[in-house]
Amino acid sequence: MSTELTRNFSIIAHIDHGKTTLSDRLLEHTKTVSQREQQDQHLDAMDLERERGITIKSHPVTMEYTAKDGVTYQLNLLDTPGHVDFSYEVSRSLAACEGALLIVDAAQGVEAQTMANLHLAHEQDLAIIPVINKIDLPSCDLPKVNKQLEDIICIPAEEAIPASAKNGIGIEDILEAVVERVPAPVEDADGLLRASVFDSVYDNFRGVVSYVRVVSGSMKRGTRIKLFHTTKTYEIKEVGVFTPGMSKRDELKAGDVGYVIANMKSADEVKIGDTITDNTHPCPKPLDGFKEIQPMVFSGIYPVESSDFEALKLAMGKLQINDAAFTWQSESSVALGFGFRCGFLGLLHMEIIQERLRREFNMDIISTYPSVIYEVTKTNGEELLIDNPCMLPESQEVQEIREPIVRVYIMIPSDYIGEIMKLVMEKRGEMEHTETIDETRVMLTCTLPLSEILIDFNDKLKSMTRGYGSMDYEHAGYKPGKLVKMEILIASEPVDAFASIVHQDKAAPYGRQLCKKLKEVIPQQLFVVALQAAIGGKIIARESISAMRKNVTAKCYGGDISRKRKLLEKQKKGKAKMKAIGKVNIPQDAFIKVLKND
Repeated sequence: MSTELTRNFSIIAHIDHGKTTLSDRLLEHTKTVSQREQQDQHLDAMDLERERGITIKSHPVTMEYTAKDGVTYQLNLLDTPGHVDFSYEVSRSLAACEGALLIVDAAQGVEAQTMANLHLAHEQDLAIIPVINKIDLPSCDLPKVNKQLEDIICIPAEEAIPASAKNGIGIEDILEAVVERVPAPVEDADGLLRASVFDSVYDNFRGVVSYVRVVSGSMKRGTRIKLFHTTKTYEIKEVGVFTPGMSKRDELKAGDVGYVIANMKSADEVKIGDTITDNTHPCPKPLDGFKEIQPMVFSGIYPVESSDFEALKLAMGKLQINDAAFTWQSESSVALGFGFRCGFLGLLHMEIIQERLRREFNMDIISTYPSVIYEVTKTNGEELLIDNPCMLPESQEVQEIREPIVRVYIMIPSDYIGEIMKLVMEKRGEMEHTETIDETRVMLTCTLPLSEILIDFNDKLKSMTRGYGSMDYEHAGYKPGKLVKMEILIASEPVDAFASIVHQDKAAPYGRQLCKKLKEVIPQQLFVVALQAAIGGKIIARESISAMRKNVTAKCYGGDISRKRKLLEKQKKGKAKMKAIGKVNIPQDAFIKVLKND
């Protein structure tokens, strides 16, 4: 189909505003999916996506729609992940489009992620079509949402399309708006092949399947192609489109969105955002916007049973084939045995990988406390990147430690502004500015260390605002801080699994909390065991596990007191000797209990 009759668009929305339901209705209305094949969340392929109601992988689909003017158009929908961890993938998918449907919940209004995704769409100069979804809800407030669209997003309210994806209201109007308002793709005059890769998956039988948007030129079976950033060349084996299953085509032309199968063996051979061009007549420069995806959060993953190490290694290799953003390397810990140091895009990405290891590969795993990458300048001028606290040099060798900072956008009802500001200050954050959205809600912009929002920030935000608060964040560089390495000593022996890099002011309370937890889970020994939190040579917290005591005086009934004292003195000497030579064997389940609580 000609480029004038092609429309490429995406759907952007906050979580639970009805993005996936709307894509289901569009597939149904354009008869892309027959009634027999129709199911809810059609474009979500993983069980995890269906259960959690979130989109983890991008799913493009090509639809044919006959408009009211009688002309048949080819509509390419690029369904995108909604979570902040996958924002680079969202930006690449948006770069492959000319327009976007911006969905706003008629009851909840504009949320933090709506704004974040809208900024990404504006950066790509997309035509925005606002859709007010869920107008059938009793709690819907159309005048309020229309006012928010005008005040916050600066879009005239009359441009918004009222709809209900669940009941199929307004679907025809949305499709007509896509045809009218989304511009047709524009091809470069030189006609050289340029195709942008916005996602890739691994097929066990055919290798890597790259999802592409052809910007100019055309590609077909037998074409020799080159990737700009890896400089490798391949021969195309098959091209096609998604309807929504993979459907083979003779060629993909400018403006088309589809897939390419070349002889690629692993997902890291093709990078998201890379440019595909013809090997014989390459285009002079790649398309804009490519960057290497860097992991932001690191955690150690160990098998609970050490005999499962090889099986876990195999499982991780298979997962990485499908998810190039997930990185891992072998490491060993005195306490936990052999395992892996893994890098993730964020906390949700980490949760998903761990859940997939448990479900898809039946692995019983334990993960260590998540950490971030720190930039360290040593006194001799050497620069280091540290993702594992055990690798941090001694304090006398460290000149400065810089931690990653994020800019957080928090949308909350104005009643809770005091509590949330207090939470931000507790997490070592700084307020940049506050913005009033309407008479009931405000948006706070603040900067926080990434390590502070990793664990419980979002949970606390939700519970403090009764579920009405929402947040989104973006990375804002590195900042020096008073950071120290805290070690946990058990019977004067450091345990690497519990080592962490913490802020100096928070080290003592965190150390006390960890020592208390350990006191509950480590069994009693025949001597007193000291649990200590230490920074360098300084002890900042301590708990003691009292010794198991045998009643050596039980056989003395009556008689002289000196006999009892003699037996107790003998026991005391024995315990002192035991303390000097005794070792504490920490059971595996003690680690599991403490680290899982974290």
